[in-house]
Amino acid sequence: MNQWLSVMARMIFISCTLIIPHADAIDSSYPNRPIRIIVPFPPGGPTDNYARLIASKMSEDFKQPVIVENRAGGTGTPGTLAVMNAPADGYTLIFTSNSAHLISPLLKNPSPFDPVKDFSPLSMVIKYPMYLLVNPNVPVKNLTEFIQYAKTHPNQLNYSSVGIGSGGHLACELFNIAAGTNVVHVPYKGAAPAQAALIGGETQMFCDSVGNSQGMVNAGKIRGLALFSEKRSTVAPEVPTMGEMGLSGLAAYIWLGMLAPPNLPLDIQNKLNLELVKIMAMPDVSAFALKGGNDIVANTPAQFAQMMRDEKDLWAKVIREKNIKPE
Repeated sequence: MNQWLSVMARMIFISCTLIIPHADAIDSSYPNRPIRIIVPFPPGGPTDNYARLIASKMSEDFKQPVIVENRAGGTGTPGTLAVMNAPADGYTLIFTSNSAHLISPLLKNPSPFDPVKDFSPLSMVIKYPMYLLVNPNVPVKNLTEFIQYAKTHPNQLNYSSVGIGSGGHLACELFNIAAGTNVVHVPYKGAAPAQAALIGGETQMFCDSVGNSQGMVNAGKIRGLALFSEKRSTVAPEVPTMGEMGLSGLAAYIWLGMLAPPNLPLDIQNKLNLELVKIMAMPDVSAFALKGGNDIVANTPAQFAQMMRDEKDLWAKVIREKNIKPE
């Protein structure tokens, strides 16, 4: 309830500070035709699911069709470039994650796009922390014991990820740097095989989302040690944060958000931002997000842009330090 009220407060604040000063310039006719939201992933995943939920709410409010188009492949780059090069009129948008929008271009040389400068940010709608998990046969009960165990077994333990350059990959390397451990990366093609490798003992560590792995933790098939976040999760309240276990400032999130082509008119940018904040404050939407262990963000375009700049610096440093190369 407190998180829902917080979103409502942000919506009121944004309405007052962003929309009212530009009221005379707002194009009341927007939108007057269908809006297309490109998702640079296949159907059925979390990014696609949230995009479709938001699209249905936008369609109801705007009285126009809002169509979700999946453009998977190329680690999200083709779909992202399609939006970057689209007209800046508010009728072509992208709903994406930091794995495709921010991390992927950091692994390419030259980078195909700048995640902030080449787009008009609208809002980061949700984020969820990465979750450090271990195989239950590893003889540890908490993160402190695991760090000591890993240090006494350098390069002998492995961790699984959904692929090179994924959020889980970088989160685990961020942990290696902060903890002074050398757990070795083993990439898999997707969350299901990466999780299965941990359960089966092929790997000893995995950095995943609470929503995807807490069910396996509850079933006793894997063990959750700590969250890469500033606060505990309502879905797994017994799991401490990295800070509580002595690794302060160690945060790693996957986020989902919406952006538009560069140079979107300010009135349209503000209208779309306010709409996203409104949608995320709806009881059914916020309940859906919180049930999956997600934090509702629903921030302003300026806040979204700054968060991306800060995160870009963090992951660029991890990539350089660990010499991570694309597949």
